[in-house]
Amino acid sequence: MFQLTIPPKFKINPEQFERLVECNADKRLELTKEGELIIMPPTGGTSGWKNSSITAQLYNWTIENGTGISFDSSTEFTLPDGSRRSPDAAWIRLERWNCLTQKQQDGFPPIAPDFVIELVSPSDLINQRYEDLQEKMRLYLDNGVKLGWLIEPKTKKVEIYREKQLVEIRDNPSLLPGETILPGFVLNLKLIFN
Repeated sequence: MFQLTIPPKFKINPEQFERLVECNADKRLELTKEGELIIMPPTGGTSGWKNSSITAQLYNWTIENGTGISFDSSTEFTLPDGSRRSPDAAWIRLERWNCLTQKQQDGFPPIAPDFVIELVSPSDLINQRYEDLQEKMRLYLDNGVKLGWLIEPKTKKVEIYREKQLVEIRDNPSLLPGETILPGFVLNLKLIFN
């Protein structure tokens, strides 16, 4: 089995990144706009279960609503700044998604989602990656994301990122509405915070 060992701040170009991903389909890799390779650790059972709850709730609303497409954490987007990022959950308005070619949809879609969710895992806290996730949320906004939620189950805190607004922090909310970006969507956090 191939052991992927990358020195810190290792940089590659987008073509090299795509080849690396092809050879390491079992790894979660991201790329910054500067070409720095990011290796995402696998999630543990608790985070996987909580993330599947988030994805399921978003997917169920998406199917019922019909105005967009939802994505899970295995989807990598090529953002306008050239970075390649994989939110834990994402949603794109259908008319924007349909502007992409089939080839673009099948690859790393060159589009910023309208909405993203990042779930803070225990390993993120242990490895002091919380600030990295906050930076990732700002990156999403800089690339055109309209609404993003950074959910921290341990402290039952949610940071809400909105286009051209200050970050709002909510302590122990039971429900999070999708606002005007996802009208009618409400995320039940009781399942995530237990």
